[in-house]
Formats: sequence, C-alpha cells, structure tokens
Amino acid sequence: AFYSLLPCVFSFNVDDKNGLNFHGSLEDMFGYSVQQFENSEGKWVLIGSPLAGQPAKRTGDVYKCPVDRGPNPKCIKLELPENTTIPNLHEVKDNMTMGTTLVTNPQGGFLACGPQYGYMCGQQTYISGVCTNVSSTFQVLNSIAPAVQECAKELDIVMVLDGSNSIWPWNSIIEFLVKFLKNIEIGPKLSQVGIVSYGEQVIHNVNLSQFNNTLSLLGKVMNLEQQQGVRTMTFLGIDTARKEAFTVERGARPGVKKVMIIVTDGESHDSHNLKNVTAECEKDDIERFGIAVLGDYNRNNRSITEVKKFIEEIKNISSDPVGDHFFNVSDEFALLTIVDALGSRIFALEATSGNYTSSFEMEMSQAGFSAHTSKEGVMLGAVGAYEWNGTVVMHTDQGTMVPLNADFHDPLDERKESLAGYVGYDVQSASTPNGVLYITGAPRHNHTGRVIVYKLDGQHITVTQVLKGEQIGSYFGSVLQTVDVDQDSYTDILLVGAPMYMGPEREEQGQVYVFKLNEKGMFEHQATLKPDNQTCCTSAHSHGCTNVRKNDPCGARFGTAIAEVSDLDLDGNRDVAIGAPFENDHRGAVYIYHGAKKTIKEKYVQRIPGPGDGVKTKFFGQSIHGVMDLNGDGIIDVTIGGLGGASLFWSKDVAELYANMTFDPSKINLQQPSKGCMLGGRETVCVKTRVCFSYSVKSEKDDTNSGTGESLINPFPFIQYVNIPSNCKQLCDSSVAVMLPLNCTLAPPCVASVEMSKLHLPCYGSNFPTLCSLVIKANKEKFHVLITTRNSKDNAYNTKVMLSFTENINYVKVEVRFLAVFITVSFYIYIYIYSPLFNQVGYDSDEVNSTLFDNSVKISIPVKYEAGLRFTAHMKEDHIIVKEGEQHPRVFNGTSVIGEEVKISYTVRHAAPVQSLNTPTHSRVFLDLYYARSGQSCHQGKKKKFEESQIYFGSFHTFFGYYMIPCVLFHSFDVFTILQCRKLSK
Repeated sequence: AFYSLLPCVFSFNVDDKNGLNFHGSLEDMFGYSVQQFENSEGKWVLIGSPLAGQPAKRTGDVYKCPVDRGPNPKCIKLELPENTTIPNLHEVKDNMTMGTTLVTNPQGGFLACGPQYGYMCGQQTYISGVCTNVSSTFQVLNSIAPAVQECAKELDIVMVLDGSNSIWPWNSIIEFLVKFLKNIEIGPKLSQVGIVSYGEQVIHNVNLSQFNNTLSLLGKVMNLEQQQGVRTMTFLGIDTARKEAFTVERGARPGVKKVMIIVTDGESHDSHNLKNVTAECEKDDIERFGIAVLGDYNRNNRSITEVKKFIEEIKNISSDPVGDHFFNVSDEFALLTIVDALGSRIFALEATSGNYTSSFEMEMSQAGFSAHTSKEGVMLGAVGAYEWNGTVVMHTDQGTMVPLNADFHDPLDERKESLAGYVGYDVQSASTPNGVLYITGAPRHNHTGRVIVYKLDGQHITVTQVLKGEQIGSYFGSVLQTVDVDQDSYTDILLVGAPMYMGPEREEQGQVYVFKLNEKGMFEHQATLKPDNQTCCTSAHSHGCTNVRKNDPCGARFGTAIAEVSDLDLDGNRDVAIGAPFENDHRGAVYIYHGAKKTIKEKYVQRIPGPGDGVKTKFFGQSIHGVMDLNGDGIIDVTIGGLGGASLFWSKDVAELYANMTFDPSKINLQQPSKGCMLGGRETVCVKTRVCFSYSVKSEKDDTNSGTGESLINPFPFIQYVNIPSNCKQLCDSSVAVMLPLNCTLAPPCVASVEMSKLHLPCYGSNFPTLCSLVIKANKEKFHVLITTRNSKDNAYNTKVMLSFTENINYVKVEVRFLAVFITVSFYIYIYIYSPLFNQVGYDSDEVNSTLFDNSVKISIPVKYEAGLRFTAHMKEDHIIVKEGEQHPRVFNGTSVIGEEVKISYTVRHAAPVQSLNTPTHSRVFLDLYYARSGQSCHQGKKKKFEESQIYFGSFHTFFGYYMIPCVLFHSFDVFTILQCRKLSK
C-alpha cells in the first residue's frame, strides 16, 4: 500500500514560493546573465545588464546584489565600463554590452565580457570584444581583448587635381578637400597627404611630409589656387605624381601603402599614355581612386557618346575592382556627397596590409560572446571572426592562442556548405582520463548547426568529433553544458541545446540532446529532453483557445540556458537545470533534472514557473546558476535570471523515508489455515501487521516539524509534533488500533446473501449455463471469464470466489471490488488455455444455510481449435484484354477458342502436414465440381486420403468480374496449388 502511493507524491528540491527577488529595468536587459558569488564581505548574486545606460550610451554593466540583508535587497552597479580599458586604442564603448557574459574564475573573482566593445582605425570601427577580470573585492584587475590588432594607420595619400579652366567653381573643389581631409588623422606615425594639380603643366602644391597635423594642412588647402589651362593633361599629372610626389625627398615612407586620388572633369588630351602610365602605377603598387566630374559635360550639353567615353577613361585609370575604386558625380557641387563613401573605402586600408577589399579576419570577432574558465585558461568565443565563421580564442598566463580559419573550417570539405556558422557561440571543456576535450558550438553551420570537439596541443588544434543538428533553424549547439554527474572529476555527459527546434505546431518548443562520453573519448547520443507541450494561442491563431497569448513567437525555447547545479537532492550526483524562457506567454519556466548513474533522468522532477507577468518581467530561465549555499543550510541554492529581474530560490531539506512492513505469521497455508481467532462467533485467521516508517534528514541543522496522518481504512486524524535533536538516534514506536464496524443496515444479527447471477465467457456473446462452443484461435491463447455476483442483504465478509479448472489452463489475474450491501459486482478472471477445458465456479461467504443453493455454477465447454491456414494468390498477368465486339462460337472444339491463357496460382498452407483433404461436390453457387485424377480421368468430389507421393488434379469454377474461369488444382505434401485458368466469355 505504501509503494502504491509513491506516484502520488510530487517531490521537489527547490522552494519556488519563498525566494528572494531582484528587480531591474527590462529595457536594460537586467537579468540576462547571473552568477552566484562569495567574498569576505558576504554572499552575492551578480546580475548582468547588457544594455544599461539607456537611452544614450548603453554600455551595459554588472550589478552586485546582497542576499543576506533583508527581503528587499538593493543592487549596486559596479561601473565596469568606466574601468575597462585597452591602452593605445581609440576605444568605442557605446553599445559594448558589458555583462552579456558572466563566469566565475577558479582562482577567485569573476570575468565579465562586453562582446560589442569596439575601437577605431581611422574612420573604421572594429568590434573586437573585451573581457574584464574582476577581483573578489570587485576591483578591476585587467582587461582582455585578444582580437584587437594594431591599426596600420600609416598611409601616404597624394591627391591629383584637375585645375584646368573647365573646373568651375573652384571653391567646390576646396570644400571637397576640406571635408575629406578633416576625417584623416595626419602625423608622423599616421597618414600623410600631398597635393598635385595639373592643367597644361603639373605643380606640386603640398609635399607629403610638409604638414604633421590636419589643422595645419587645412590652412594651406583653404588658400589653394586653381592651376588654369585650356588643355587637360591628366596622364602627365598622374605620372608626375608617381615619379616625384612618392619620393623620399618629398616625404614618402618606404613600406607605407601608397594611395592616389584623381579628380578630373573631362577627357584628357594625352589619353594615348593611359596604358603606359597605369602599368607603371601598378608596378609601384599605387592604389588609385578615380573621380569623374560631369559638370562641364552637362553645362555644354555634350553627347552621350562623349560622356561614356570620358567615364570609360576614368574607369581605366582606377584600380581593380573598378566598382570599389571609381566614382562619378553630376557636377562640382556633388563632390561633397561622396566624401564619406570615399573615406570609408580608403580608410579600410588602414587595417589591412593589402587591398582593403580582402575579407575580415579578427576585426569583427566579438570575442567574449561566450566564455568558459578552467584550470587550463579562459576560452572566449569569437563568433564574428573570419567573416562570422567564428573561432575560439584560448587565453592563458603564457599568452593568447588565436586559431586560424582553417582550424575549424576545411574550405574543400565545406565549400558547398553555407558560411557564417558562428563557431564560438558557446564554449565548454570536458575532463577525461586522457586529457581535456574542448567543445564549441556553431548553431548556424549549414543551417542545422553543429558541435565541434577538439584537442589543443600548444598552437595545434585537432578536431576529434563533430556532432550535427537535425533540423534547419533549430540553433543546435547554441548552448552547451558538460556535467560530471558522479563527481569523480571526469565528465560524464554533454548537453546540447537546440532552443529553436520546431515542435508539432510549428512553435519554437526547443529540445536538449544528451550525449554520453564513452571510454574512447567520444560522445554518443543517449536521450533527448523536451518541455511540456505549449499550446499556441495568439491573435492570429486563437481558434478554440481560452487564453489568447500576447507575445510572439510562441513556444518555450527550451534549452536557452542549461546549467549544472551542484547536488540538490544530496544523493551524491550533480543535477541539471534547463531554462524555457518563452513558456507561458514569455513568462518562462525552469526544469530540474536529477542526476543518476553517470547521466540524468529523462523525466524532470520539478518545473519552476516564472514569477513575472510577461510584461515588466519576462523570459524567466534566460540564465541559471547554482553552485553555492547562500543561506547557510548546507544545501545548494539556485539563481534564475530573466529580463527585468532575477530570483534566488532556496533549496529544501532532503529527507530519506524508509518503510518496512512485517506480518505475523509471515505465511498462511491457504489449504490448511491456522485459525486462531474468533470473529462473530466463527473461527477465522488473524494476521498481525506491523508497519514501520523511519526517516533521516540530510541537512546538518536542528529542526522541528509537524504533520498530519490519515488512515486509508478508517480516518483517524491526529497531529504529532516532533523535535529532533542533532544527537538523537532513538526511534519512537507508535501503534494505532483500528476498529472495523460491521455496518449492519438491516436488523441484527448481520446477514449476507450472496448469489451468482451470471457467468459469462467470450463465446459468441453467450451467457452460461447455456451451452456453446469455445473457439480457440491460433494467435490468441488468453481469454477471460466474467463472473457477476450480487449481495441482497448486509455487508458480506470473508467472501471467496472459487474457480476450479483442469490442468491445461493457467490462472493469470482477477479484478474484483468490495461487495457491500445491496451491491452487484462483475469481475473478470483471466486464463491461459492449452486444451479442452472444464470449469466449475463457486464462492463462499458468511451467510445462512438457506441461501447456499445459489452459490455455484458448473459448466462444460466444448472447445474447437482454429485450423491456422494461410491462403495466398499469385497471378502472373496483371490484366486481361477484351476486344470490343469480340464473338465466340457457342460450341467449343478446343481451349484455343476460349481466349488468352491466364495463369493464377493459389496456395493454402498449414503449419503441419495434411493427413486428409475433403473435396466438396458443389461450389457455393451450386455448380457441380469434377476432379481429374493424374490429369486424365475425373471423379465426383468425395473424401479421399492423399499420400505424400500422389498428385491429383481437378477443376472448379470461380468468378473474376464478368468472366467464369475453370481452374486446375493439384496437391503435394501440405501445399495445394491451382495451376492455370482460362477466361470464358460472359
């Protein structure tokens, strides 16, 4: 009885009613990340708020929230962005999203990351990401930005200006120069600018080394005079700039990138030098930008042919690819509109050693998008590296290891797969007897996602395994968690989240894959965890819904956060918590799974619903952390974050309950029971039952509990208060005597009269004792007997049903209820059968002798066994051709006039050899049947014994649509086969 009640007990380890709540701004994403933390000042919950600083800078930050200072703790901002800096950089901290990633450091303190941290190279902003090491006293120790690269700011830029008379107004050229130069950092270790102007002749207006700052250069440019001239000697100006402006004497620096910008408004008069001049520029590695000004052509209504010829000439001047190096504007005033685009393309050269159109490597890496700390160092996910293919940076005390693009991506093997896989979306490590395995997820790889397992040997990466997702867009690999379940220092399982996995209603239900680490260091798929099914009720999908959702998308996104939580139930195994922040209209929920036998149980033990309203606080389960006892009771507590708040839940004490039931006597001989008790003047069997419960509380503190118990047989509520001292080991015995009333509703003494009103077997629906035959089918060996009894007087006690049967059947089970007053009870007895049977059913009860006559029923059941035949047909031809208007003679002289031959084989099989065969004399449509012996003579059908060596032929008629077909039959051993048939006209 005790064990039957266990499924009704819903145990839990986390008290979700009396937690500690921390509130913040939903717009700041307060609660996006959480970590438990302890130092000499006390115990804290660290909460990340990646968009703190709304609406201006949104730098993000981390808050420290005390847990031992009352029910309404005040969280304090740590001001990490202000104290995070990388020297010698033009930093961009706006929108740096500090607090996106939070991880504790094994050496003390914690690591907080802002993956959107950037810096400037000229006018180009690069998003490298940054992480800050914070000490146990909340002091910034240092900042890590492994993806930051030194800007190649040194450029030698020479501007070649058309100063001929057709350029008008010249002031527009000056405005263009001023706006362009204001965006250039000029100095000895920065960029240098020289200016050459031409008409019929060439003049050096400004040498490269003439000015060492932008302001001084602007003063010179604003007073720059127009060259004048009726001829446009463009290629003379370009060649002079190449040979003279880029010389050491005029300030050119060896090894520095050379850039030339040509501005002209008309077709040159020396275009015959185009190929030679541009070829020399290529030899000198001068990158050229051509700007065609169409003002003079438009003012003089030049033909389209002339315009096209001019544009083609400037395109030939520009470097390849022409689309990135060529500009054209309608007139001189429009030059201002291309300043920003020209600057972006030129200044992109500052961060690359070659052509600026080369692909990004670490410039947009967003290092710190994910992080994982271990004894070996810090793993930082950099999803934006290598054009968003991503990578994982390893930072140790000895330095930083940045993998090459080919370490995680094979261009040959993956050339047909989509790029931008986001390697580094999450990172983990696994400890094995053979060393450390490093793990990273790429949720966008080939649209289905994958997980990469690799080893690290110095600077060398060896990929050992790749786990692939199964559904497009599921984001498989976006969340990873390794778990050492049995706490033996070696990893047992890897959990992989696919939070956007589509459920049966095309909602983002999400699921989590469990991979077990085998002895060979390989992960094997073991199970898949899923949340409670979410019904999507939105304004667009609200038919039949009682509670329409307000938020999209629908679903759970189960697996958005996965956390290893230290032993919650104190059984020696680590447990797991999984977040589903989209559940319940974006209120969110968290599922708790217990660890067991080096893995986790597939059924969750507790579901914690989000405490928010889905409006001011939502996405409960976005982040989870549970590794510390924060209230001193010796049990690990769990912190769960959402957006707009976070909650700390206290874990409950764990009690182990033991039950023991003993009987005296321990066995009863049903054939010769020892009747040592008197009940109602009648000798009967008595059994003394002893039920003992014991429990132990695993927490170390003293406790006082109270409880209420209730008997299932007879209610006897009581309240018992127990104080358990820490050193008490004495168990208290208690006993309860239960009196069972006889409940005589009629006049005493109590009299029961039980009669057997019906005995029913599954025999064509018949009710016994009416005789029928029972057919035992070949594939059905079990049947049931339905017995109906009725008590017409007081409660019947010691009622017994006795069913006697022959040895060829076995009893299986019985289903029966208590026979109370004026109650009719029907119950089944299940039986296995093997041969013809005989049943006798009776029962006994404490009742007067005058009513005993109706207490038994005796039946004999004829049994028939199903033959177990199997009939198959096979036809070689699958159709018959019938020609329209086809006629047949009334008298057949041979089979050829009947028509085409149709071969059909019929086979009747039996499990054993056939000893005899009954051949009928007539068909079911009352046609005479004739059989041919040895294919020659015929005889009418009769019972005939067949020997195994004999073969008999015969014929009978059957119908196929509108055709009657005579067929030939033969018999051999246990197989009957009809050999061939011919069609007959209707």
